Amino acid sequence: MKVAVITSSDSGYAGMREDLSGPRVQEIARSFGAEIVYTNLLPDTQEVLEEELKKICDNHIADLLLTTGGTGFSSRDCMPEATLAVSERLVPGIPEAMRAYSMQFTKRAMLSRAAAGIRKKTLIINLPGSPKAVQECLEYIFPELEHGVDILTGTAVNCARK
Repeated sequence: MKVAVITSSDSGYAGMREDLSGPRVQEIARSFGAEIVYTNLLPDTQEVLEEELKKICDNHIADLLLTTGGTGFSSRDCMPEATLAVSERLVPGIPEAMRAYSMQFTKRAMLSRAAAGIRKKTLIINLPGSPKAVQECLEYIFPELEHGVDILTGTAVNCARK
C-alpha cells in the first residue's frame, strides 16, 4: 500500500516546532508494511491543504493519505474542512471508530473533529496532532485499512465474509 503523510501545523511549517506526529505516522504505517511515497508539512490554511490533498489523489500518488494535525478547536484548525471539501464520498465509520477507541484513554477524544473520505482511488483519513493519539488511533485502525484500500483500488472485489 502506497501512503502519503501530510502534517498540518502553522508552528511546524514556520520552523518554530518540530513535527513529531508526521514521522510517527510514517513509522507506524511502515510497521504494517506500507510504503511511504510522499510527505509534506503545511500551514493550517484550508486552500493550501485542499490543493495538496487534490494533487495527491488526482495524480494517484498514494492509495492512502494520512493527515495529522488541524482537527481541534483552534480557529486555524481546518483539516476536516479541507478533507470534506475535496472528498467525493465520505467514510464516517473510521473517525467514529477512532474517537470511540480513544475515549478509553481520554474523554477529550470527543473533541476531535477528524474526518475521512475518498477522492478518486485514494482514502483520506485525518489523524489527531499528538504523537500519542496518532499511535493509539493508527494502530487501532490500520489492520482494517488494507481491505478497504484493496476494495477501493480494485485489487479485491468482495467484502462478504464466509
